[in-house]
Order: sequence, then C-alpha cells, then structure tokens
Amino acid sequence: MRSKVPDKILVPLIVATALFMENLDSTVISTALPAISVDLHQDPIALKLAPTSYLLTLAVFIPISGWMADRFGPRTVFCLAIIVFTLGSALCGFAASLLDFVIYRILQGMGGAMMTPVGRLVVLRLIPKHEYVSAFAWLVIPALVGPLIGPPLGGFITTYFSWRWIFWINIPIGFLGILLATKYIENIREEYVPPLDARGFVLSGIGLAGLAFGLTTIGQEFMPLSISLAMLGIGFAFTFAYVLHARATSFPLLDLNLLSVDTFRASVVGGALFRVGIGALPFLLPLMFQIGFGLSPLQSGLLTFASAIGAMTMRASVAPILRRFGIKRVLLINSVVASGLIAACALFRPETPYWIILAVLLAGGFFRSLQFSSLNSLAFADLGTSEMSRATSFTSVAQQLSITAGIAIGALMLEFARFARSDPVLTVTDFSWAFVVVALVSMSSIFLLIPLPIDAGAALTAEPPPEAPPPESGKV
Repeated sequence: MRSKVPDKILVPLIVATALFMENLDSTVISTALPAISVDLHQDPIALKLAPTSYLLTLAVFIPISGWMADRFGPRTVFCLAIIVFTLGSALCGFAASLLDFVIYRILQGMGGAMMTPVGRLVVLRLIPKHEYVSAFAWLVIPALVGPLIGPPLGGFITTYFSWRWIFWINIPIGFLGILLATKYIENIREEYVPPLDARGFVLSGIGLAGLAFGLTTIGQEFMPLSISLAMLGIGFAFTFAYVLHARATSFPLLDLNLLSVDTFRASVVGGALFRVGIGALPFLLPLMFQIGFGLSPLQSGLLTFASAIGAMTMRASVAPILRRFGIKRVLLINSVVASGLIAACALFRPETPYWIILAVLLAGGFFRSLQFSSLNSLAFADLGTSEMSRATSFTSVAQQLSITAGIAIGALMLEFARFARSDPVLTVTDFSWAFVVVALVSMSSIFLLIPLPIDAGAALTAEPPPEAPPPESGKV
C-alpha cells in the first residue's frame, strides 16, 4: 500500500514546482527583452508582443481547463500541460525571428493556462479538506516568489550566459515534473462530464482576452491609449454577453452559480481586490529601486527577494494560526496588516537604511502569503467534489485578471503622477502615491470578508480524524 506521506507532501510539492516554473517564466523574460530584440533584429517595443501574447493565451484557455480535467483526468491534463509548456520553452530558446518567438510563447501559454487550475484540482482531489490549508501554503509560494525573483534572475542569465537559457532551464524541471506526477498523482476522473460549452468558450475567450490585453497595455506606452480602451470595451462587452449566456445554459464553462456560495464569493471577489496590490508590487518595487534609488537590477533583486523569504517562512505557520484564531478573524486582521505593509513601501527613500526595507518586505511577504493561503483554501471549503473543476477555472481567471489589473493601476498612477508634475522623469514620490492607492484597493477586500459567518471555513481548520489502530496480530 502506498504511504500517505506522498499525498500530503509530495503532491502539493510537485504541483508547486510546476507552478513555480510557470510563474517564474512569465516574469523572467522582462529584463531579457532588450537582448532578445538585438538577437532577433527587432525593435524592443515590438518584443512586447511576446509577454502580451502569453497573457492573452492564458486568458483564452484557462476557462476550459476544468472541463478538460474532467474529460481526460487531472493527471493526464496536468502532465500534458507540463509537456506543452516545456516544449514551448525549448522552442523559444531556438527562436530565430519575432514570429517564431510569439508563436512559441503562445504554445507556452496554452500549457501554462492548464497548469495552474488543473494543478490545484489535483491537490483538491487527492487531499482531504482538513489538509487544504497546509497544501495551499505550498501553492502560494510560486505566485509570490516567481514574480519577485524573475526579473533579477533574467538579468543575471542574460548578462552572464544567454537569454536563450531562460527558456532552456525549464526543460529538466519539466521532465522531472512529468516523472513525479506520473508516479505519485492518481488520475481521478469524474463519472459524468457535461458537453463542452463551445459558445461560452468563444465568448469568455474574446471577453477575457480583451480585458487582459487592455489592462496589460494601458499606461505602459505600448500602444495608443485609444486602442487599449477599445480593447477594454470589447472585453467588457463580450464578458457581459458571456454572463447572459451562462445564466441561460445548463452547463456553463465558468459557472456563475458558484458565487452564491458565501465562502467562494468572499474568496474570489475579496481575493481579486487583495491581489491588486500583490500584482503591482513586482512591477513597482524593481522600478523604484532602479529608477528612484539608482540600484542595479541585481541589487534590486536582492532587496525584493526578502518578500520571497517571508512567504516561504510562512508555510509552516499558516495551519496553526488558522486553527488558533479561526479563518475569518485571521482574514479580517491580516487584510489590514498586509495592505498596511504594502502602503509602508511608500515611505521608502534612497536614504532609508536597507535593514528597514528588508524588514518591511520580509514581514510583507509573510503576511501576504498567509492571506493567500487562507483565501485560496476558503474558496473550496463549502464546495462539493463535482464542483471543484469549475471552481478552479473560475478562481484562476479571477486571479489572473486581478494581478494584471494591479500592474495596470500601478502604471496608471505613475503616469498620473508624472502628468501632475508636468515632468516625464519618474521620482520616488511618484511611486509613493502608487503604493498607497494599490494598498487601499487591497484593503477594500475586508468589506467582502466582514459578512462571512464567524465559523466560515470550519472544515478547513478541523482536527484530522483519528487513524484506525492496526489490527492485532493473529486476529482477522
């Protein structure tokens, strides 16, 4: 008989490793774009098509991930996602033109779109509810660590090796992930799988792609503001059309009825607001340290890595904290604390001692990770097994859009600050306003959490059932 240890530790760790590869890759490319543009003989602005095409592919294919997992089994789809992502990574390293590069990034995006939601579904299907909190503590680390260490790691690899190794390092990670997933993850499938909501797939794909494209490009001088606003308008129109469609169909791709569950609604909507601040941090901090403080990319990366350390130290603490104080109480207090630590970044100045900056970022990483783990677990506290696949797709869409919105809000605040001063040069004060605004948005998540009952998510903090004693020898 297989030991229970792999289910409780190895399964979340395998999934977390795959998610780390995906989260790291989506941000590591940013500092390598100038070198890639020289190698491919392209304008650096044109290279923005690479990360944009990746984000659009995520937006289009994430909604179908739950149905795919039900239809073919979560292990099968998860392994296939790793294969597609790794293949796309390898091909990106061999790209000889901009067209090649964009096509291979789209291929990567198809794999990445399946990896996160189906990875969560694997954990949900194999781990009992009272273990969700500990399991999700592993899964939040890639989302917090990847965006922070991605840019400095990309700069290091590009400077001392070649930008192509940014993609080739995924090959052994992906190969190992497939081997471990095949050995330790069971392929638990649903007995009944409804037909694919093809119309919903088209409407949600166009709607979410429009929103993602508009939010990604607005305020970043990638293209005229009118085009970004037009894409946002198209996104809102098709998303609204999807909402009308979902209410009229029996098996919608993204099930809006899940929002009638209090804990799911608070987790998804409240979590989306909280993630705005988290999405903005990897964008604002490196810019402030490099432009406002004059630090090198490596120095900036070493400072921001403090947040990653804080996130990793939280992992062992989250379950005891939630069992001691209860999920609702922790979420309410921690939303204020974590948002306050985001706002504290507004006080950073070039003369601020590094130990103070490190302490704030370390604490911020810890409390943001605690909030992530609690919110992610709460989403599935009151859902049945048959609803898990639809819920993972829904939560992944909300998280992707909210992080993208965080970057957009941060960029817009910097633009507004420069416009108000009539000066194109960014200053440290410009970043201060941006940190305060995104922190206030994150803190507003508390209004979604207040209506929750005091025992919300009680199934997540319940003591594990006692194990049956082994039979005495000699007895049947």
